[in-house]
Amino acid sequence: MTRWTGLGSLPGTDFADAMAMVLARTDGYAFVPELPARGPWAGMLGRGLGLLDDLPAQFEAGEWRLGDAAGVDQRRARSTWRDDLERLEEVAHDYDGTLKVAVVGPWTLAASVGIAHRGRVLADPGARRDLGQALAHAVAGLLADLHRKLPSASLVLQVDEPSMPSVLAGAVPTPGGFFRMRAVGAPEVMASLAGMTEAARAGGATTVMHSCAPGLPLDILARRDRDGAGFDALALDGELQSRRDWESLGQAVDDGTNLLLGVQPTAPGSAVLTPDQLTRRTLAWLRPLELGPVMAERLTLTPACGLAGFSRTDAAAILANLGRAAAVVTEELSA
Repeated sequence: MTRWTGLGSLPGTDFADAMAMVLARTDGYAFVPELPARGPWAGMLGRGLGLLDDLPAQFEAGEWRLGDAAGVDQRRARSTWRDDLERLEEVAHDYDGTLKVAVVGPWTLAASVGIAHRGRVLADPGARRDLGQALAHAVAGLLADLHRKLPSASLVLQVDEPSMPSVLAGAVPTPGGFFRMRAVGAPEVMASLAGMTEAARAGGATTVMHSCAPGLPLDILARRDRDGAGFDALALDGELQSRRDWESLGQAVDDGTNLLLGVQPTAPGSAVLTPDQLTRRTLAWLRPLELGPVMAERLTLTPACGLAGFSRTDAAAILANLGRAAAVVTEELSA
């Protein structure tokens, strides 16, 4: 049966209200809301750095940088995580469905965070290794905390990697913007991501790789051999996939990988699609794969990316519309 959920960010600043809305609109596949309107410490990068107890960072002149001591914004990020998890326990203490929590991936963090004398963490092999290991360790702690607070929930770790394709392609700009950083090889990228998936499995969670960017190496992200990253599911914007990508996705799903398909556009100015519109575009992408009931069983409908740019009313409507579309998609793919 096709499911539906969100990918993380929502509008507003009230976590308890956002969590209650998620629980009311997702029918058993909830997600921990991210509320970036609260400040830089509540955005993707700030939340990621807020999980790292052993790597101090500071937010200065609009940029996160590793430093000698934690700055006020990293301390706020840590405090925000604690407060959000407490509110989560209060609002969802008896929740027994699937709960997905998102964290920024090691390569997007390395490509975005500065380091003294080297520009970005990405430029320093030792620093990016330390960052990846610290993040995997932090994920283990986060999942253990969630298990204690919500013992009946089935946990899913979503790793957000919008910058990973650029890291692989050598397309990440230097801080001045005049040059590009050297590409990082796929073996190192996958090994760091495998550290995340291994930590999640050890913590009793399944994993989702999410990226709103094109150019992902879809053929190796879900593999569990020495060359792969071992993700259980892929979360992608359907509009960004090429014919070759769809072929790779079809093979991955046939081999047992789950697909979280972004069908509701989230670019600035995007309209809220009706359930019929969501259904039509979903089937237009998936029917050519000819996977029928197999796809219906392994499919989850989502927005293309986060919903922070929408109003609360529209964000709630999008989640509700995805649910109505999922029911029809299940019928159509299973027929």
